[in-house]
Amino acid sequence: MTVSILQGIAIALVAAWGALALWIRAPLSPGRKAAVVLAWVISALAALGGLAWQAWRPGLYLHGAALAALLWWWLRIRPSNDRPWTAEVSRQTRGEVSGHLVTLHNVRNFDWRSRTDFTPKWETRRYCLDALQSVDVALSYWGHPAIAHALMSFGFADDDHVVFSVEIRRKQGDKFSEIGGFFKQYELSVIASTEEDSLRVRTNVRGEDGYLYRIHMPEGAARALFLAYVDKANRLVAAPRFYHTLTANCTTIVFQMARRIVPGLPLDYRQLLSGYLPEYLYKLDALRGAGSAAQYRQLGRYTDRALATYDRAQYSRNIRRGVPGIARDDHAPRA
Repeated sequence: MTVSILQGIAIALVAAWGALALWIRAPLSPGRKAAVVLAWVISALAALGGLAWQAWRPGLYLHGAALAALLWWWLRIRPSNDRPWTAEVSRQTRGEVSGHLVTLHNVRNFDWRSRTDFTPKWETRRYCLDALQSVDVALSYWGHPAIAHALMSFGFADDDHVVFSVEIRRKQGDKFSEIGGFFKQYELSVIASTEEDSLRVRTNVRGEDGYLYRIHMPEGAARALFLAYVDKANRLVAAPRFYHTLTANCTTIVFQMARRIVPGLPLDYRQLLSGYLPEYLYKLDALRGAGSAAQYRQLGRYTDRALATYDRAQYSRNIRRGVPGIARDDHAPRA
């Protein structure tokens, strides 16, 4: 009896997953998609009937065949770098490392006026690892306090910053869906950009709420993390991968790379609930200059400073004013 109950639960869970997978990813018209999902659900009900009544045993075989067909189709859905992408992810960053010099191709530096009105600009930029001075984490919130997009900003000499962001590659017409992120709906990319692009568009154009945190890292860890981002970007150019809401998103990718640099980094639920990342960083003693995580949040919020900055050249300095752990000289206005 217990075995049958467990089998029934397994069939129900697989049926729910299959119905969502078909509804989200099947390349069919809405009417045909609904018919396929209905047929799949009926096969699952027939399998449940087969568990309960001997006369319904063929239902188990019917559902087994349907499951085999579903898995055959699902495994044939492969990631690709060749799709009709939206403008902001139409290119992928790639890097070349030569000693202490890193050349990044396709660094995004869009001038955003609205969500649909912008001037696209992709650049090739060079960075000297010996001039790497700081690492900041920017968190951008758009709704639930537990969910934020994490971006990593690396600061070099002469107030030069480059932001790495793990992004979904949305196709034209796509809308973001957390559920869709479980079902191979989006590819994954690592985009390097200027702060005037990737941070400013979120606060000044999309109406998101931005927070900045200066991260203190062991000797050599900042350089290793920078190179890990470059390596990850290159790997995604060479071998595309699907985004996954839980296992391959903006925060989990950061921690996968960070663990290569800081062995033994502890597991924590805040690695998934990225909105609570400051409390996790505070626990690791990676934040300094304020007495609590709550104070870091208060002082690190840069939304108002971003909205008040009209000169793009002053953006990076202005958003850092008052952020704990950043020396006053690092964000003083230019003469």
